[in-house]
Amino acid sequence: MNSLLKEIPISVIENIRIGHAQDYENATGCTVIMCDQGAPTGLDVRGGGPASRESQLLDPVAANNGIHGLLLSGGSAFGLDAAGGVMKYLEEKNVGFPVGMTVVPIVCASCLFDLQLVNHKVRPDAAMAYEACLDAENSRSDSGNIGAGTGATVGKFHGSDRMMKSGLGCYAVQIGDLKVGAIVAVNAVGDIYDVHTGKKLAGLLNREKTGFLDTEEEFYRSYASLQNLFTGNTTIGAVITNGKFDKIQMKKIASMAHNGYARTIRPLHTTADGDSIYGMSVGQVQADLDVVGTIGVQVMAEAVNRAVLSVESMYGLKCAKDFL
Repeated sequence: MNSLLKEIPISVIENIRIGHAQDYENATGCTVIMCDQGAPTGLDVRGGGPASRESQLLDPVAANNGIHGLLLSGGSAFGLDAAGGVMKYLEEKNVGFPVGMTVVPIVCASCLFDLQLVNHKVRPDAAMAYEACLDAENSRSDSGNIGAGTGATVGKFHGSDRMMKSGLGCYAVQIGDLKVGAIVAVNAVGDIYDVHTGKKLAGLLNREKTGFLDTEEEFYRSYASLQNLFTGNTTIGAVITNGKFDKIQMKKIASMAHNGYARTIRPLHTTADGDSIYGMSVGQVQADLDVVGTIGVQVMAEAVNRAVLSVESMYGLKCAKDFL
């Protein structure tokens, strides 16, 4: 990390609250990012199989100028129902777009596929998301087997028997009065590499589970065969800054942050992934878009690394710590 950038807890970025809820028995969970004042938000989706909610509101031509909550969840498309719990919590707090008789909270959501890990019939629901909102009242900066990362795994080209445990990662920095952070649930079909050294941290295991295979090489060897890669993919995350930007500018920052994925995840953005990054502006600090976008690349890459380095072995799966 550049010496000018000081690492900080992501929870100290103003005007956001982060909370988690999880079901360890069934290996799924969700994470909420709350912004009561509303956050101009952009979204860049690069994977071929996303599961998302209210994405059209983030289009530059849509009237919405800020969201009140972002839900990152397990459960694949079933997990989108959990956003109702965030809306319930925010409406009770009178947070949302006023419509006269009530307010309508603007809540976006993206979900990853974790149905294959333990019990595909149990997914995050409104009650779990509401619990995450309560947890956000004491905003947290956790990484590891928590929230949306509870059922996250990586290295799945040869199926669930040879994949590894991943999780949720957070990383944030400050320079002057500018703060930029990233939060990400890493659930990739591919392998994860150290952003600084290029060393493989987690991914596809060999048959003996004593070391790694290279997923990209396995892709190349299988170029002519038909495979169903929808066995549990999608890396979803957000870059959050107290820099003052509109949603069009935040979409560009989110787009740049995909380079943080590219520095750490290979292969990436396949038809079997739903890789998505949100960009949220939660402050009024004057900052250059390209500078914030460049920092966003770095914090996202660090957050991806932290997502695999901070987890413990669960559900019979090895983790990065087993090879370090």
